Amino acid sequence: MAYIELPEFEEMSSGIQEKARPIMEKTGSLGEIFKLLATDEKIYFATDRMVQTYLLDQTYLSYDIKEAIALLISKENSCKMCIGVHKNIARMLGLSDEKIEAILGGIDVMDVEEREKELLRFCIRAAQKDNYKIMQEDLDHLFALGWTKNEVVEAVAIVGYFNYINTLSNVFGLGQ
Repeated sequence: MAYIELPEFEEMSSGIQEKARPIMEKTGSLGEIFKLLATDEKIYFATDRMVQTYLLDQTYLSYDIKEAIALLISKENSCKMCIGVHKNIARMLGLSDEKIEAILGGIDVMDVEEREKELLRFCIRAAQKDNYKIMQEDLDHLFALGWTKNEVVEAVAIVGYFNYINTLSNVFGLGQ
């Protein structure tokens, strides 16, 4: 239960209700993070745009890598709600339970190419408070492995998104 009162469907703006209606029809309820974001229309729509752009649209990174980042950063930030949500999303995208558990077990046990592991290690470093210590050599290492500038920027943007959404979830006690 959240630490603050969250709005119910009837209390949301008409614009947010329009987005919520198909979710309600499909699942029968709205998640706590949706309700929290719905407390402010500007925050809701800004966040929705990030979700669409970073996670749902076809982009430079595969859905597998994006979900691995989502799970790893949420685990790093101890965001139980986001881990649960993204385990389900990963399953919907076709990731097996074994692959999901391997991701949550840590990068070293994942059955992926070393270049992907290096990108994921970089993402975990980027999520940390001392990310200002990342240097040109760290980026050059990723580029030498064949990652493009666009892929690395996208990966870091996804990291930033999960630091943001994990913070909201954790601070307001969502999924407790």
